[in-house]
Amino acid sequence: MKDLYLMRHGETLFNQRRKIQGWCDSPLTEKGIEQAQKAGELLKDIHFDHCYSSTSERCYDTLELVTHQPYQRLKGIKERYFGVFEGESEDLNPPVDKYDDFFPIYGGETRLQVMERMVTTLKDIMEQDACQTVLAVSHAGACRCFLSHLGQPEQLLNGQKLGNCSILHFHYDQGQFTFVEMLNI
Repeated sequence: MKDLYLMRHGETLFNQRRKIQGWCDSPLTEKGIEQAQKAGELLKDIHFDHCYSSTSERCYDTLELVTHQPYQRLKGIKERYFGVFEGESEDLNPPVDKYDDFFPIYGGETRLQVMERMVTTLKDIMEQDACQTVLAVSHAGACRCFLSHLGQPEQLLNGQKLGNCSILHFHYDQGQFTFVEMLNI
């Protein structure tokens, strides 16, 4: 059995300012840096065979604060694309259950599109013989889309929010992911 630790990046300026942050980027805040350092302390006794990051700066900056191991940046684990709403106020967001009815009209991705690329990318990683224990830093929306292939994220997380630097732990065996727990800093 293999282990995947899928982590959300630290708090960013856009998180703080309540901006829609899909494929656009903003830097980590001081709080985000502290969150990443705390996550590093939480994970310090786990030996990761390989580490991966979304191509977004906020993710690889987080990963570099969590561990000093080499890593690879992957487009397949980046955030959902929100089309013309990238960088706009979160006040424009519809309810989460309406995202698929709203964002694709404006050039954004559906939950299914994000879920499929996340599942494909993470399975490809975990199928490698050298990957027994993996850390991947991604985004809240992308992580929730990934979780949705296992069931309702709200139920799997027992209603808890996927906060900055939250870590989702999965087992991987025979092509299947099993959700184990969420670690919060």
